[in-house]
Amino acid sequence: MAKKRTKADRLQRQTEQQEQKVDHRPEKIEKKPSTLAPNLGEPTIPIPIEQQIQKRAYELYEQRGRTDGHELEDWLRAEGEIKRTNAAAA
Repeated sequence: MAKKRTKADRLQRQTEQQEQKVDHRPEKIEKKPSTLAPNLGEPTIPIPIEQQIQKRAYELYEQRGRTDGHELEDWLRAEGEIKRTNAAAA
C-alpha cells in the first residue's frame, strides 16, 4: 500500500523541484549593486540603457527572493530608476 504524503513531504518535493529549475537567462549577471559611476582608474565605457535596465530588473527580482510573475513590474521600475538617474546626470 502506498504511503500517505504529508504536508512536509509535499514541501520537500516542491523545494527539490525549485532547485532543479533551469535559469533561462543567456548570461550570468554579477550580483553587485548597479551604479553608473565609473571606478577610479578604469576607462569609462557607456553601457546601453537596455542592458542597464535589464541588470537592475534582475537585481529587483533577486531582492524579492526570485519569485516569478513580476517581470513587467520589475522592468518598468528599473526603467524608471535608470531614466531618472540618467536625466539627473545630464
